Amino acid sequence: MSDGPFVDVPISAVEAFWNASPCNIHNSPYPVGSREYFDDLERRKYFVEPHIPSFADFDRWKGKRVLEIGCGVGTTTISFARAGADVTAVELSTESAAVTRRRAQLFELDHRVEVHVGNAEQLSSFVPVDTYDLVYSFGVIHHSPHPDRIVNEARKYMDTRSELRLMVYSRVSYKLFWIMRQENVWDMNRIDELVAKNSEAQSGCPVTYTYTPDSIRKLLKHFRVLDISKAHIFTWDVGAYRQHEYKKDPAWAHVSDEELASLEKELGWHTLVRAVLTE
Repeated sequence: MSDGPFVDVPISAVEAFWNASPCNIHNSPYPVGSREYFDDLERRKYFVEPHIPSFADFDRWKGKRVLEIGCGVGTTTISFARAGADVTAVELSTESAAVTRRRAQLFELDHRVEVHVGNAEQLSSFVPVDTYDLVYSFGVIHHSPHPDRIVNEARKYMDTRSELRLMVYSRVSYKLFWIMRQENVWDMNRIDELVAKNSEAQSGCPVTYTYTPDSIRKLLKHFRVLDISKAHIFTWDVGAYRQHEYKKDPAWAHVSDEELASLEKELGWHTLVRAVLTE
């Protein structure tokens, strides 16, 4: 999105934001870096975002090469490696990358995990170009000032047999309306401002783009899109969750799993995309 609202944000601001508090770093009461911490982090991650394992399809990539753009603290990185994939993980935040390296060593998977630190908009300047079976990026490129540059870089690591699996935030979602209610701002022209401020657990994220199916297809103009779907409405009481407790928000207390699944298809915060290069 070369003409997007965040193109003038320096990448250093994004890096500083994630270095200050790596994604999900506080999602467990155990000591950071311990085996108990990482096990708990993974359990909680997949409990509140159960669509991740099915979307990533970890077992499918056994014996394959995976390029993960934006590994964070390494939850999916380790899941891919544990399933038998060889993972090249890329991360902007040096703090997050250090946690991922520690995680791989602790679980004796460092022989399957290689972590690079750098700006994915310039991926080929620090990761040798080679072909991967899967390029995977979950909740990452929408935090970069120029997501289109990351997509163009990713193409260099793919051939027609490779697959791209991408999660970006949805333009229209339950979370958008939750944010507008919290801010008491009902001006649709301020979506970008409101979402960027409130998209993550720590406020003030400098860049957050959101997408519609049409804008995704525009972003992936050199790809054949196989599937676009929505998932994930966070139904838990935020205050309790931050205390590592699971308590339904009153608004969702009496909504069945079937009703929730139906609503997520329309109002999910995560837009899941599978694509391959065009011939």
